[in-house]
Amino acid sequence: MARVSTTPVPITSVGAAEAPIGDRMGEEAAALPGRSLFGGVWRIYARAFEIEIADRRLFLWLPVAMGAGVILYFCAAREPLLWLNAALGVLFGLLAFVCRERRLIFVLFLGLCAVFAGELSAGLRSARVVAPMIARTTIVTVEGMIEQMDYRQRGARFVLRVGAVEGMDPAKTPFRVRLSTRRAPPFGAGTYVRMKARLLPPARASLPGGYDFARDAFFARIGAVGSVLGRIETVAAPDPPDFKQRMMMALDRGRNALALRINTIVGGDAGAIAAAMVTGKRDLLSEDAKEIIREAGIFHIITISGVQMTLVAGIFFVGLRQLLALSPTLVLTYPIKKWAAGAAILAAILYDIATGSRVGTERALVMTTIMLTAVLCDRQALTMRNLAFASFFVLFVEPEAILGASFQLSFAAVAALVAVYESRVAERLRENAEAYRPLPATAVSVTGVRHFLRIAHETAWGFVRQGPGALLFATFCATSATASFMAYQFHELSPYVLIGNPLTLSIIEIFAVPGALLGTLLYPLGLDGFVWHYVGAGINFILWLAKIIGSWPGATLHLPAFAPWSLIFLSLGVLSAVLWRSLPLRITAIPLILIGLAGAFTGPRFDLTVPPTGDYLALRGADGRLGILGPRPSDFGAEQWLRADADGRMARGARLNDACDRSGCVGWLADGRAVALVLDREAFVEDCRRAAILVTPLKAPEGCAAEILIDRPFLQESGAITLRLDRAVPVLRTARAPDENRPWSPAPPQHWRANPLKSSGREWWQPARPRPEATADQQQDSEETEDGMPDQAADDATPPD
Repeated sequence: MARVSTTPVPITSVGAAEAPIGDRMGEEAAALPGRSLFGGVWRIYARAFEIEIADRRLFLWLPVAMGAGVILYFCAAREPLLWLNAALGVLFGLLAFVCRERRLIFVLFLGLCAVFAGELSAGLRSARVVAPMIARTTIVTVEGMIEQMDYRQRGARFVLRVGAVEGMDPAKTPFRVRLSTRRAPPFGAGTYVRMKARLLPPARASLPGGYDFARDAFFARIGAVGSVLGRIETVAAPDPPDFKQRMMMALDRGRNALALRINTIVGGDAGAIAAAMVTGKRDLLSEDAKEIIREAGIFHIITISGVQMTLVAGIFFVGLRQLLALSPTLVLTYPIKKWAAGAAILAAILYDIATGSRVGTERALVMTTIMLTAVLCDRQALTMRNLAFASFFVLFVEPEAILGASFQLSFAAVAALVAVYESRVAERLRENAEAYRPLPATAVSVTGVRHFLRIAHETAWGFVRQGPGALLFATFCATSATASFMAYQFHELSPYVLIGNPLTLSIIEIFAVPGALLGTLLYPLGLDGFVWHYVGAGINFILWLAKIIGSWPGATLHLPAFAPWSLIFLSLGVLSAVLWRSLPLRITAIPLILIGLAGAFTGPRFDLTVPPTGDYLALRGADGRLGILGPRPSDFGAEQWLRADADGRMARGARLNDACDRSGCVGWLADGRAVALVLDREAFVEDCRRAAILVTPLKAPEGCAAEILIDRPFLQESGAITLRLDRAVPVLRTARAPDENRPWSPAPPQHWRANPLKSSGREWWQPARPRPEATADQQQDSEETEDGMPDQAADDATPPD
């Protein structure tokens, strides 16, 4: 049989006499005097580019360009003009169509079109969800419909669709609020309630470049967070909810009922993990259990994501197909494979809805649906193009998800796994081609012993490559692809994840997912008890294994904060490794990753950090470690600071408890200078004289002699700040850009602003430019609350999924 070449042929433009772009570029470069080396390299990459075009791999970079547009939208200091983005997107799309015969220009214009499409998508999403957010802490009577209830070990947290707020203008009333209560109420979603509550603005980032809960709350249309004060009353709803709301509320009640039953039957942390794996309700898990599985690098087991979605769809697809295959008539007459694929799509959709439809499950649902749709259309199911379509869907529907860890980790892991699969398919094709290669005439037949040894070697290598070795290699690739995002988002890595992940995934495949499906089916009949004991046995084994792995030396590597630009190069390095097929272009991942690692080791350092509330802080003492100063610091914000400093301590272990009284706190830097946290106006007289750095949530009096003064007006403009003090001029970083005005971070009322860094030798006062957004009401609100101390210690902002 004649051999068929599988090498892609470079695509030429119109005209038989015209050479491929790779040859033309290479000849032009080689003709340049003294540029023979450059010409050779150019020719190699031009040919590699032609191979990528022939394999249609450039399409995979369109969602990357769209994602870049989304990120540019979030980096802007003000709202971009939507009509301008739309016009530029259409313009570059038309230019790409006109220049489609000139390949490089076509690719450039098409990429720019995708960039502006991403920025437009993010802008439209913001316009769709915009809703009022309260500007200051207030205690009011609020009423509304409970949309979602999350029970905790103590109390509960719920999302309220606001109907009315006493004394608040309806135009300024939040659309939703998220409240917590110390006692779990005897009712759930769908109940119309009235209560007195303490409402706070959603917490802004506690660290420049850190997690911004206010932005996530804006896109969830949550305009306030807080706690319930007193009794919750059930009252008659003025208007009944629509059909969609009734269905979602009924589903939330069902999820809670099932989660509480699982937690009661299994008990302990194993019961809470089982409830989270089956229903997506994670608030029942204790902090100790979260720390155990985080230290072992298997925190993903309590999130509903790609693994569970794939297993659910696979069980339905394979199981139903095998069941239908028992009938010879169905096998020979009907397309049972397509029937099974359709049933698996329906099961995946129901599973996504039943588990809360988070970003990870949405991505997995879209990917699974595309794969099974390809089966319906007799196309290849597992391809990188399907993942690209899934990313397009998420970026169109929820573009803000690209900033979260769930999106980054799930897409990076799946892209790495698909790249491994594609490599194995290509290797299998090469092996099949080699099988048809005729033996040379000089070939000598091997003896029986040599033939046996060769067969044994091939069998053993195949077992490693297709069995445990394949699982470990796939885990290594997925872990490597997600490592940079894990380190950037959470400032830690787990070296033993290659051991923990395969074992826990095996337990999930054997116990969790099959048990969850069977238990959910038997739950309405009341016959599900034994199933949850079965699931609990597997989870107890996972916890036992996690404790062992977490106790090993170096189980968790704590890493400092990266330079903000480093993640861009690390992401491009991962994308180059998994999206390109030709070796020269894949090699470009190496310099990109090296540049990103350089940014990881040269990230911002700080000696003092202050949250936007100004009511607590962290300073570096003589021992070189951060200490938390404040009477009621937020554990969540303090732990963000510690993680960014590569400090694995819990927030409580870093508090300086003996440095505070009723009026404020005093701490000492490594060089002996005093840092004062002023919480009472009476303390300004003394602390302004003796403190080198003065921080206060109040408005400081003019003429305060502190070298560095950080007060409420400055923090309103800057947000959270960090200071590096080991240089001649202190280095100040702020969470808010100058004159920033975004829907989730509106411009504050304007004041005469002082430069806080008086020690820099430049003391100046600058009148702020008036903004039309700063209304008279906002100015009045600011004046009314100058004497009050903002307090967000009770804020219950949660980290990303």
